[in-house]
Amino acid sequence: MAITLTEAAARHVNRYLARRGKGLGVRLGVKTTGCSGLAYKLEYVDDSEPEDIVFENHGVKVLIDPKSLAYIDGTELDFVREGLNEGFKFNNPNERDRCGCGESFRV
Repeated sequence: MAITLTEAAARHVNRYLARRGKGLGVRLGVKTTGCSGLAYKLEYVDDSEPEDIVFENHGVKVLIDPKSLAYIDGTELDFVREGLNEGFKFNNPNERDRCGCGESFRV
């Protein structure tokens, strides 16, 4: 499968990278935390690691470490505005449960 970005997410990433003046793309992964066990981590990156798996959508590179890919394969990264809030939304088909606070998930 793959990791995909919506056009809204790609526009947001491209705007941010342009403001930074540098950047290769974003790194998406998971970390162990929270009441459900896993949480998404997303960061802007300037360099890739040799083991990175790279997906590209709408001109934006998404770098994934091989260990995280098993948990997020097939995920669509979106950028949404809801009222006064805005942020990335992870549409992960592997997600089976999410904690009440929304910070962590389980596969």
